[in-house]
Amino acid sequence: MKTSTQKQVYARARAAFMGVALGDALGATTEFMTPREIQATYKVHRKIIGGGWLSIKPGQVTDDTQMSLALAQAIIHEQGWDLDAVAREFVKWMRSKPIDIGATVRRGIRLYINCGTTAVEYSEWDAGNGAAMRMVPVALYTLGSEELLKRYVVEQAHLTHNHPFSDAACICVGNMTQAAILGANRFELHALTQELTDTYPKFAFNKYNGAASGYIVETMRTVFNFLFTTTSFEECLVGIVNQGGDADTTGAIGGMIAGAFYGPEGLPPRWVKKLDARVRTEVEHSADKLIELSPWNKY
Repeated sequence: MKTSTQKQVYARARAAFMGVALGDALGATTEFMTPREIQATYKVHRKIIGGGWLSIKPGQVTDDTQMSLALAQAIIHEQGWDLDAVAREFVKWMRSKPIDIGATVRRGIRLYINCGTTAVEYSEWDAGNGAAMRMVPVALYTLGSEELLKRYVVEQAHLTHNHPFSDAACICVGNMTQAAILGANRFELHALTQELTDTYPKFAFNKYNGAASGYIVETMRTVFNFLFTTTSFEECLVGIVNQGGDADTTGAIGGMIAGAFYGPEGLPPRWVKKLDARVRTEVEHSADKLIELSPWNKY
C-alpha cells in the first residue's frame, strides 16, 4: 500500500466525510424512486437540486450526514471514545426533530432514553444500513488501529442495529475508507470486499441485480458495483443514486469510500459549492479534529 504524507491523509479524510454529505444531498432527490421513474423525470440525475419525497432544499442533507456529525461531535467533545456520549448526541439529534429518521434508529435511541441501554438485542430485522451510513467519524478517529476500528464501529452500530450483516458491513466500509485514506489502490480495496464476501457470500456483487434498498446487503452490493465499474467520484455517485431505492444512504456510503479514494480533487466543485455551507464547514472541521485524535497521528 502506498505511503501517504500527512497532508494527503488529512485531505482524503476531509474528502471521505465530504463524500458522505455529497452522496446524501445528491441521493435524497431520488430516494424511493425506481430507475425507470428517475429516467423519466431526470434522464440521468446528476445535479444537487433538492426535492425528492422529503422536499429538501438544494444542498440540504438528511439523517446520514446529521448522525455522522453527531457521532463526530461526541468523539471530539470527549476527546476520545465514550459510547454514552455518542448515545446522548443521538438523543439530542432526535429531539431536534430531524427531517428524517429510520424506524430502527428511532427504536434504539428511545431504548437508550428509557433504559440507558447502549446495545440493542439481536434482531433479524436489524440488517438495515442505518449503522453503516454514519460511521465515517469512527473510521477517521481509529485510523492506524484496525483493532479499535472493529470494536468501535460495532459498538456504535449496536446502539440501534444488532445483526451480523450490519456489523460486517460497518467493518468492511471502515477498513476500505481507512485503506483509501492511506493510499490503497483499486485492487487493494477490492481485496477487502473479498474478505466480506468470503464470510457472507450474500454480499457478492459480481452479478449485481440493481436492487438498492435499505437492506444492508443490497446497499453494499450497489456501492461495490459502482465503485469498481467507474473511474471517477462523480461517475460512481451518479451510478449509485440513479438506482433509486435508499439513494441517500447508498450515496452517502459510496461517497465515503469514493471520497477517500479519489481525494478532494475528485469531488465535483459544483457539488461542493451547492452543499449547505454550514454542513461543509462542520464536515471539514470534524474530519481534521478526528484525524488529530487518531492513533495514526500519534506515530
